[in-house]
Amino acid sequence: MSWDGVTDGSVSPVFPTVREVLALDPVCHGAPRLVAGDAGLDAPVRWVHVAEVPDIATLLGGGELVLTTGIGLPADDAGLRAFIGDLADVGVSGLVVELGRRYVSGVPRVMAAAAERRGLPLVELRRATPFVRITEAVHALIVDAQLTELRATEEIHQRFTELSVEGAGPAEVVRQAAELAGCPVVLENLSRQVLAYDPAGESAELLLDGWEQHSRRIRPAGRTAYDADSGWLVTTVGARGQDWGRLLLRWPGGGDLAAGTTLGGRPTGTPPTRLTILVERAASTLALGRLIRRDAEGLERQIHRTLLTALLDHSRPVDEVALRARALGVTLERRHLVGVVVRHRLDDPAAEGATGESAVAAESAPEAGPARLRDLAEAVGQALREAKLTGLTSAVDDQAVGALLALPDPAAEERALTAFAAALRRIRLDAAPARPAVSGAVPPDAVIVAAGSGVGGLREARRSLIEARQIADAARRDRRDLPIFRLPHVGLAGLLHLLRDEPRVQTFVERELGALLAHDARHPREQLLGTLRAYLEQGRNKSAAAAAAHLSRPAFYERLARIARILDVDLDSVEACLSLHVALLALGRVSKSVAGPEPT
Repeated sequence: MSWDGVTDGSVSPVFPTVREVLALDPVCHGAPRLVAGDAGLDAPVRWVHVAEVPDIATLLGGGELVLTTGIGLPADDAGLRAFIGDLADVGVSGLVVELGRRYVSGVPRVMAAAAERRGLPLVELRRATPFVRITEAVHALIVDAQLTELRATEEIHQRFTELSVEGAGPAEVVRQAAELAGCPVVLENLSRQVLAYDPAGESAELLLDGWEQHSRRIRPAGRTAYDADSGWLVTTVGARGQDWGRLLLRWPGGGDLAAGTTLGGRPTGTPPTRLTILVERAASTLALGRLIRRDAEGLERQIHRTLLTALLDHSRPVDEVALRARALGVTLERRHLVGVVVRHRLDDPAAEGATGESAVAAESAPEAGPARLRDLAEAVGQALREAKLTGLTSAVDDQAVGALLALPDPAAEERALTAFAAALRRIRLDAAPARPAVSGAVPPDAVIVAAGSGVGGLREARRSLIEARQIADAARRDRRDLPIFRLPHVGLAGLLHLLRDEPRVQTFVERELGALLAHDARHPREQLLGTLRAYLEQGRNKSAAAAAAHLSRPAFYERLARIARILDVDLDSVEACLSLHVALLALGRVSKSVAGPEPT
């Protein structure tokens, strides 16, 4: 089965073209001759209609090939021009006139001239031919093409169903979509960063060069739509009301990627229906795969992990978690709860700068990562027991161990956390082999203990656990040897760096700065974003900001006014500027994240 998106770069494969119809045996039997409108020979023929009245255009819907003997056509030149104009306006594919009954030697010149001006194929049949044979042949061709299209659509559904069942990652889904479409496919996040792509045999460098700016110019209307100006078919990727990216397919039949964007004065149209189905099914597979990877729970997990994970992803009712925890001897009701996350500073000592025996061991042992996490989980559990604390504890991902401490009252929080951190350090020091100290180096097995804000009930426990995980991740870049990291230690910049892949943060950045980023993409010489950054970094001091931006004050003020108009904000408002400053900080973190990994 052919999966070429178009036959010649301009036609949907569902319907035959006028050129193909003229090559059919019943038409050839009539000795056809193209009189005018050769520019429209590649227009699709949706149906064949026989007509002998001049006002037939009102009964047509576009895409029809009209057959006539001409006996009912107007006798005057103005009437013939109007007849051709009406057919062209409604979008018919072409007009075929059988000679002999009304016109003997050929169609009137005025008729041919009008068809040529409108790019409407006008064909003479110089030999009598039963129209029924032509209609039967064309309609059979159309039905066969539609059956082919149906089979192609069925293969799309089957292929992506298999990918969903196999749990294929984004790279494989994108590769399969590009293979089925025969066109380049790109998966991006909400910040216009490429997560996966397949150039479908084209140059990847050309495809991705300046991608962010190019993507910002692709603005189709609707959740799934075709942007004719750029030639990209786009659909939104997400599920459960949480959109996190876009899937884009470049269709070579239109936009700035085709040699010509019009056909006889008419638009080339939209991509074939099957390509729309393809990108939507691929997007659904990507969204489903993300949900499965995020929410799937192994049957082998211990009850502690099941309950802790349930609190994080809302997979079980809170009352059920409390009941099962109480059965384990961990009372969570009417307790002050504190989320704690413990993780290694380095994910992989061999990859992140460890030396000597640690690096060799990490490189040579395939099970080093899971074993390292298992050892950490055991140490955390032992520290809880030594500090005489109760709570749920287990690994929460591939790098971290979480604990939900259940304390009798808020006053016990600091004392309990201090006792836990001290016990954990003592246990790890006792278990660690002696190593020579390396000046300025972070020990490969150094850990971070991060605690979220204490909460008064189990329904709020998720917030404390997530906050602790965020703090632990952000603190990896902090070289202070603090016994416990809390939210004030990482600051806003650290938190935004941690949340750089969070779709809601990306949505916030796009909402605050999207219009300005789009403007800079269209006008790369202006770069108003830098002007806004200078203004905010100088505490809204316009004179200082103008100097920092190396602009005269009048030029700087004019740029600020333009920014205010583009963003529709008051740059004298403290609240508005605070929001923009946070968005700029988040944008800096988002822009530095590495494109390529699948979203989590």
